[in-house]
Amino acid sequence: MELGGIGAVLFDMDGTLVDSDAAVERAWECWAAEYGVDPAAAVAIAHGSPAEATIRRLLPALDDATVAAAAARQLALQYDDLSDVRATLGAHELLTTLARLGLPWAVVTSADARLAKARLGAAGIVAPVLVTVEDVRVGKPDPEGYQRAAALLDVPVARCLVVEDAEVGLQAGRAAGAMTAALKGLDGDLRLNNLPQLTRQLQ
Repeated sequence: MELGGIGAVLFDMDGTLVDSDAAVERAWECWAAEYGVDPAAAVAIAHGSPAEATIRRLLPALDDATVAAAAARQLALQYDDLSDVRATLGAHELLTTLARLGLPWAVVTSADARLAKARLGAAGIVAPVLVTVEDVRVGKPDPEGYQRAAALLDVPVARCLVVEDAEVGLQAGRAAGAMTAALKGLDGDLRLNNLPQLTRQLQ
């Protein structure tokens, strides 16, 4: 894939820029125990999706108010669990390279603003543009978040590279019309083993 035409990079947060997989899974396992859901089933579909969307898939009979309360409980379990949250391998070096190249970047996450700022802070990352689930009408796999980030950076979305570690996020990037870079063995326009690989290709 030719990276010379990229005008901006749009990152997912959890599992992409921030190593928070263990915290995410602990929260969903605890939530699942409280709500009588198979923890493995919850963890299997939770990564990358807004909490409400995941809960609707797990408990389709719940009404809107109960889903909202369940999602609030799920997020509450995550807010203070930052003990092992850190930047992913090569994240800081990649962001330094983007700054040197003059490439703008943003974070687009299914987390709310409180959780996103807490996790990014724990990882030592300050996002110049942050789009959270609170900034969009529909979360991933809907493309709105990535479209909004591109607009805020004033870069055509077709010239943006979306970096994701979850299939729902890659679907959102494709639907937005962006190029995609996929981690964790997933399929995108560019397949990455890790972020240092992207840093090398950009230089």
